[in-house]
Amino acid sequence: MKDQIKILGFAGSLRKGSYNKALLRAALELLPKDAQLEIFDLEGIPLFNQDLERQPPEKVREFKAKIRAADALLIATPEHNFSIPSALKNAIDWASRPPGDNVFEDKPVAIMGASSGRLGTARAQYHLRQICVFLNIHPVNRPEVFVNFAQEKIDSAGRLKDEEARKLISQLLENLVAWTRRLRTET
Repeated sequence: MKDQIKILGFAGSLRKGSYNKALLRAALELLPKDAQLEIFDLEGIPLFNQDLERQPPEKVREFKAKIRAADALLIATPEHNFSIPSALKNAIDWASRPPGDNVFEDKPVAIMGASSGRLGTARAQYHLRQICVFLNIHPVNRPEVFVNFAQEKIDSAGRLKDEEARKLISQLLENLVAWTRRLRTET
């Protein structure tokens, strides 16, 4: 078997019952055999303060170390006001600073999201893709995983029960592993 691809996953939500954390748990169940997924909780990352960027808090140092150690990233984002939530933007700001220490540099990433609305997290995901350009992160383009009406697709125990969404997440993970291997051979 090929070497394991190490994926770091995190949700842009701090909510305990987050739909996006449920997507990450589903991803744990749907991983390809040649991949492993560690989930990191953004809870506890303080608001970004440029005065501290060269000596960041311990939780930020831990987050950056986990990103560095990962071969690829999996981000599950909610949508707040047609964009990514502040918790996710804040974590991205910490991990990409100070200048010259952007731990996202050249990482492959897969993006997915769930919300209670009709469009899922389409606008937030497209905004996150814009941020990826600046960070020089390489997103997987397909499939797009927009879990809409999440309250109907995730049960009270936090399990994703929608089979179509599960198939899309499985395919997204397979594509992330293949994309990661492809980018490795190109460098």
